[in-house]
Amino acid sequence: MENGHLGRRPGRHPAENAERHTAEAREQAMAGMYAECGLLRELADAAGVRLDDTVDSLTALDQLLPRWRDDPQVSQWLGIDAGLYLGTVIRRRIPGSAWRLASDGRPLMVLATGFELDVTALGASWAEQGAPQLAAVYRAAGDG
Repeated sequence: MENGHLGRRPGRHPAENAERHTAEAREQAMAGMYAECGLLRELADAAGVRLDDTVDSLTALDQLLPRWRDDPQVSQWLGIDAGLYLGTVIRRRIPGSAWRLASDGRPLMVLATGFELDVTALGASWAEQGAPQLAAVYRAAGDG
């Protein structure tokens, strides 16, 4: 018996599969790029903090003395890195989380519930003011 639909899922068209695959590949590429966080990793290494994509590493970052606040330029870039690292931990640890670009190009972390976190704004606030704490944001994201 010959079936012209062999190998396809019912209700899915090849174009839908290709579009879904492209979106997944784009999100994977964003995740890899955002996980780099070079400046934050340098600061963490210098302070003896191991960034291992866990809530414990976020807690350790929250406890660092904020010496970077003396240099606004460092503080700004560190805030972006801190936000991207927060998003990386959320994506790797909280099921259903994914990166998405806002219309203005900002990276957003989208939770399984559909709630969006502007992680770079959260990271900037953390770097400049110490609040919100990165671990607290992670825990709130995990609570749904």
